[in-house]
Amino acid sequence: MNNLSNLIAAIDIGTTKIVAVVGKKDDNGKLQVLGIEKVPSTGVKRGVVLNIEETVNAIKSLVFNVEAKYGVKLYEVYVGIAGQHIKSLPNRGYRYIETNHEITQFDVDHLFKDNFKIPLEAGENILHVFPQDYVVDNEAGVKNPIGMSGRRLEGNYHVVLGRVASVNNIEKCINRVGLKLNHLILEPMASARAVLTDEEKEAGVVLVDIGGGTTDVAVFYDGVIQHTAVIPFGGNVVTTDVKEGCAVLLKQAESLKMQFGSALGDLEREDMVVTIPGIEGWEPKEISFRSLAYIIQARMEEIVDYVIYQIESSRMYDKLGAGIVITGGGAMLKNLSQLIKFRTGLEVRIGVPDKYLAENNIQEYLTPMYSTSIGLLLTAMDNPVKKVVEQELFPDEFEETEERHQKVSRQRKEKKKKEKTEYTGDLFGSFKKTIAGIFDEKDVEM
Repeated sequence: MNNLSNLIAAIDIGTTKIVAVVGKKDDNGKLQVLGIEKVPSTGVKRGVVLNIEETVNAIKSLVFNVEAKYGVKLYEVYVGIAGQHIKSLPNRGYRYIETNHEITQFDVDHLFKDNFKIPLEAGENILHVFPQDYVVDNEAGVKNPIGMSGRRLEGNYHVVLGRVASVNNIEKCINRVGLKLNHLILEPMASARAVLTDEEKEAGVVLVDIGGGTTDVAVFYDGVIQHTAVIPFGGNVVTTDVKEGCAVLLKQAESLKMQFGSALGDLEREDMVVTIPGIEGWEPKEISFRSLAYIIQARMEEIVDYVIYQIESSRMYDKLGAGIVITGGGAMLKNLSQLIKFRTGLEVRIGVPDKYLAENNIQEYLTPMYSTSIGLLLTAMDNPVKKVVEQELFPDEFEETEERHQKVSRQRKEKKKKEKTEYTGDLFGSFKKTIAGIFDEKDVEM
């Protein structure tokens, strides 16, 4: 991938910033983050790449900074995907097992690949398929059916869909920078990998990743993903509200939100004010902390209501024993945890990506802002050989490989029939070595 064979690189293309993170697995199997760099993002809206040229220029600058600062050369990267085009749906498939046969890995894999045959709308693409549980005959809730005896195997799956055009735009941006797109990873799943524990996923938990342009939601229960969604609102709409409500410049609104903002207006003092320098020729402007907080609270309540709607859609509201974990840059807003707890009635904590990292990581990386970026590395570390488009992986290749084996077998039988004693020297030995070498290479490639 680069000049260190065990190095992993990932790029998080967000609405407000593009982040590159480089790391490696240490001797204890934990992630050692070597460096994180970020640049402003201008060609992305609500998590979707719209202006390819601007995004390419930003990624070029980012890659140059990473390579120069950390002394590495990037060739392949893992990239996160989100945006308002992402949607999910449940799917159930079944397969009959031969009599007197146990369920094997082949049966489970075949049932998994059947998910890529479901009908889709024009322009849609299957990004991920997550197994949930299985039913063997009448035995429901089976996590691992391999080795069980049964006549009918059913599987419940969570299928994530995205727009083909959005996927292609991301791939174009990465390729034009001279990098190879190794795999696209759903950003809510990456964030969950970084900040959630196995115990929380088993008890029932909602991950809410509040980014600049979108808010990602992932619901877990019984250790598996139950629901995912992308809400097309994030921190930038809060900044816009502050800009319009306080009649200030956009950069001033962002500073106000980050330094003095709060998600609960009733907790702020009305006599506390901040003075904003006026535009040339205009008087400075005073803004009270409470007025600023009420502006922010109104928009955050709207986002939280969307989150509640997604939780209700998952039908898991009553099973969330671990409550809600908020992360992303928006999670750093003052008093946001209290607001969410008040409106949802669930316990809330802020998710920091420090649970699966080596102990000697730099502390400045351990903030909710970098949860997705670090989660991309962790996911890549778990699945280092995954390909970009899962549905194109195996079926055709397996069929072609089987056909080639059958064809070569027939050719060998015909050769033996026609073989004469004067041709039994190195000629056929070399030919067999060549054939064997071909298949050795193909096996390695697959």
